[in-house]
Amino acid sequence: MKDLKNIFDTHSHYDAEQFGGQKSAYALIGSLFENGLAGLIHASTDFESLKFGLRLSEDFPRAYASVGLHPEYASSFGPEDVDKLRGYAASSKKVVAVGEIGLDYHYEGYDRGAQISLFRGQVELANSLGLPVIVHCRNATEDCLEILKELRPRGVMHCFSGSWETAKEILNVGMYLGFTGVLTFKNAKKAVETVKNMPADRLLLETDCPYMAPEPHRGEISHSGLIPYIAERAAQIRGVDYDEIAFQTLKNAEELFNIK
Repeated sequence: MKDLKNIFDTHSHYDAEQFGGQKSAYALIGSLFENGLAGLIHASTDFESLKFGLRLSEDFPRAYASVGLHPEYASSFGPEDVDKLRGYAASSKKVVAVGEIGLDYHYEGYDRGAQISLFRGQVELANSLGLPVIVHCRNATEDCLEILKELRPRGVMHCFSGSWETAKEILNVGMYLGFTGVLTFKNAKKAVETVKNMPADRLLLETDCPYMAPEPHRGEISHSGLIPYIAERAAQIRGVDYDEIAFQTLKNAEELFNIK
């Protein structure tokens, strides 16, 4: 396993079935921290994953949690569920964000109105709590940007792979951009252009594990130990040393999520 010094995974899902349950997930996470991983954030998608993230954050000193409801499940949740998130956010100092929230119009049958209502409610919650947001946006850029421009939260657009023009709009709101293993793929031209041109102090690294493992591990189960491949590619794109990217992205994560 590569040296994980200064590597911070800002978006992970270790409750995914690919990790084989909590015991095996914890064994993997423990080995990552033993190899120097600086930290990780478990991004919640529903109340079960939220509870897993809270347990994880209490069991590992450099693990943190977010609380949020994914747009995929928007039709199942209402304002009362957003209120529940407030209680979970207050339950632990290891909660550092509201997420994974946002809009996803990719699959047929989505309820646009329900997604927008849930997204707005959670962004407003984050603003009231003084927490950043972790935003998921898929095939919904216009609506997503409209809400972000109106409510102006702190936060990150996670798994960004859009154009530099879109990136500039997101950056102008004050958001950060998170990049996964997709950055290492041959067809990642838009992401490469954005990483090349964006301010270094808005760049974050993430896995979105177990998905989108970077080359040369594409197709495998991703985990935080593979982030150095993403950092190497980002360093190559920006023409700087690997250590500079690792340290800068760690600093960025600690700044955005108020981690000491």
